[in-house]
Amino acid sequence: MSIRLNAERESNTRLHGRWLVIARVVWIALAVVALALFGASIPLVFNEMRTVGTGVWQLSPREARALEQLGLSVSSYAAYWMVMQIVFVMGFAIVAGVIFRRKSDDWMALFVSLFLLISGTMMVTAVPVPTTMLQDVWYFSFKIVEDLSFIFFLPFFFVFPDGQFVPRWTRLLVMGWIAFGLFKRLLPLPPLPGDPIFLGLLAIGALAQIYRYRRVSTAAQRQQTKWVVFGFVLTFVVSSGVQLPFMIFPWLRQSGAALLRLPALTITLLSSLILPVTIGISILRYRLWDIDVIIRRTLVYSVLTGALGLVYFANVVLLQAAFRAITGQGQNQLVTVVSTLAIAALFAPLRRRVQDAIDRRFYRKKYDAQKVLAEFARRI
Repeated sequence: MSIRLNAERESNTRLHGRWLVIARVVWIALAVVALALFGASIPLVFNEMRTVGTGVWQLSPREARALEQLGLSVSSYAAYWMVMQIVFVMGFAIVAGVIFRRKSDDWMALFVSLFLLISGTMMVTAVPVPTTMLQDVWYFSFKIVEDLSFIFFLPFFFVFPDGQFVPRWTRLLVMGWIAFGLFKRLLPLPPLPGDPIFLGLLAIGALAQIYRYRRVSTAAQRQQTKWVVFGFVLTFVVSSGVQLPFMIFPWLRQSGAALLRLPALTITLLSSLILPVTIGISILRYRLWDIDVIIRRTLVYSVLTGALGLVYFANVVLLQAAFRAITGQGQNQLVTVVSTLAIAALFAPLRRRVQDAIDRRFYRKKYDAQKVLAEFARRI
């Protein structure tokens, strides 16, 4: 009962006086350091991309030759990816800056915006091998910010969106995580199975969010959670979808066709910007209630696109096979035209059926209300 009563009140995460000034100064200092590290690493990353090798962002010798056959140089490839990385970091930084400007007196907003900024920059920031005093400072600063991005990730799942630990015992997990993140470089800790521990804690965080959503969150907080979950799911689906062919067909990574991964990596990089945007909308509570409409339409048109794609592919294959069996000829453009017209004719009725099915399954109240209105209109 006490949990439900607490849920009816909005959490007070406002800062005042000295704590507000300290929080703003720390935020600005860390933001400047993170952006400065990224800016300093741009020449380092660009020079690495201009060389042929086996790095994540480097072209293999085969890919470099294929690129030159298209009239493009490795330097142009490096310049393109640097622009993409700058766009990526600026996307995270702009959202973080807007949150800071609008809600810098809210510690939860400061935490989330700093988490976005640091995570966005650390994903593409390179660190040099320390050989000079300046590079030593750079390396040391990079490791500090990297550790902060590591520390910030998990608490987000336990305190979002109201800054309260739900259930309360998760506070102990977060304290242990922060202590581990702070002292892992200072203490001679034994080697730990990092991935299983991290995934286990992440699963607990997801379960805590589900518990919070079902038992504790207010209506507005549920909409905030929907925005963030939508951003995570959409980013994962888009990035996984464009990378799936390269996992299924290994030859795409081994031949000149590997240049196809350039648009795939571009889509993956840009789709990652969905996440900061949805988190920003959630924190700023901007048009929170639009998420139900967006999720509904995303479900409808995703299922519709997949169904139409399968129907189109089946039509083309079957009609081409029938055409070859009847005429003994190969490909025919008439089959493609007929299949396209069939898809155009199917679009509207199939969309209605898909939308009705999704409304019955996920939006029952809305579906029942529409049915009542439709019946009333028919009787009138």
